[in-house]
Amino acid sequence: MGKLTPFRFTKVIFTIGPATLDVSVLRRMLRAGVDICRINMAHASHEWTQKAIEVVRTASIEEGRGVSILMDIKGPEVRTGYIDGHIDLSEGQQIDLTQSPDATPDGDIVSIDINYPALIDEVSVGDVLLVDSGLMRFEVQEVRIDRIRCCVVIPGRMGSRRHINIPGKKISLPAMTEKDVADTKMGIGNGVDFFALSFVRESGDIEQLKKFLLDNQSKAKVVAKIEDQSGIENLEEILEVSDALMVARGDLGIEVPYEDLPIIQKQAVSSALTLGKPVIMATHLLESMTESPMPTRAEITDVSNSVFERVDCVMLSGETSVGKHPVECINVINKITKNAEAHSDYGGYNHDLTLKTTREKLMKSAVVLALELGGVGIVVFSSTGLHVRTLSALRPYGCPIFVFTERQEIINESRILWGVKAFMSEFKDSQEATISDSIYRLQSEGCVDKGDQLIIVPNLLFGEVNMVQIRNV
Repeated sequence: MGKLTPFRFTKVIFTIGPATLDVSVLRRMLRAGVDICRINMAHASHEWTQKAIEVVRTASIEEGRGVSILMDIKGPEVRTGYIDGHIDLSEGQQIDLTQSPDATPDGDIVSIDINYPALIDEVSVGDVLLVDSGLMRFEVQEVRIDRIRCCVVIPGRMGSRRHINIPGKKISLPAMTEKDVADTKMGIGNGVDFFALSFVRESGDIEQLKKFLLDNQSKAKVVAKIEDQSGIENLEEILEVSDALMVARGDLGIEVPYEDLPIIQKQAVSSALTLGKPVIMATHLLESMTESPMPTRAEITDVSNSVFERVDCVMLSGETSVGKHPVECINVINKITKNAEAHSDYGGYNHDLTLKTTREKLMKSAVVLALELGGVGIVVFSSTGLHVRTLSALRPYGCPIFVFTERQEIINESRILWGVKAFMSEFKDSQEATISDSIYRLQSEGCVDKGDQLIIVPNLLFGEVNMVQIRNV
């Protein structure tokens, strides 16, 4: 049996929404244990987003606990337009998807506009359209000059702005829509730490967003969301240019045969681990807790398996944005992840990580030494975050990674990294004084006890890395 420790290695991301747009609720969630707040821009206005950022930062200050912000921009997705109320569709009924909300209805046939008029040129008779996460299924019967006529195969209730998936089709939408550009500018103005780009199809999509951030003086990191066949096929090149990966199983599970999803998930996580890129597991982790105060047995296993696969983060969506039990969701996911971590060993560390430089290999020696000493903490001093990412990617089982830095952005970025706890620190002229101060800080924060051992990588303070030290607390 493993030993359950108070240190949680797997990070927790929650999505803010109507259920959590409240300082008192957010303070309770921070106490329960969250690392990053996700803002889903698929439906959010700038006014609402501004308020969300303000309440999160207010709660963080009042609680004395930092939280980073991830803005999830919607990317190249096809959605239906606005309708007043809802429409109940029946099997066999015809429905027209039009290029404009002003299109004239054809007799009694229901019509609804779509946000991508050129879809008319990209679908063919017989194509299947999956609507609202696959809850409804349409089949294309006819392609006209101003509309796509479909037959309802699986009926349901149609509401506003429902997402449409076309499995197997590569849609020619731009990587960043006009809304994405406006949303990203708003996020930059508010100092957002991460941007997640939806429906990434190739490396150029990420490079476009990175260039936009650079042109607008933002140092935010970019998370690639893999959600369709193109993203899977181009995963390696996408990982090379991304700062992190999100396995977004909602749309991905619609775009690919559902029996293939666990295999794709495992392969995506493995690829990220080999390249040393942080990876987030998302969608339906505790979906039943949107309504229920308890998770299902399958959800408990799903979260645990994410930990066993060595992901950096687990992410909650509707569970915390619109669910009835957002704080309890955080309690539950913390309890599950910490218990799973206590019964994992990963073979000691991530042997598959590609290490190229001498400094990276020295980080590996620190990890091996920490493991040989029975799983002790590793202390690293950072001004760039590079070696912090390497240490985290090595996944040293049972060895917390304590980072001391003078830069707030490294603190914020570290919240996405497995096993990392970062502290703001002022580096002294004396290396020894800086190390002594850091050990005292860890002791005062309850991270280590008198008599514990620590691995110190000291020379990062002065730019050279050629040794590691063992220190007794």
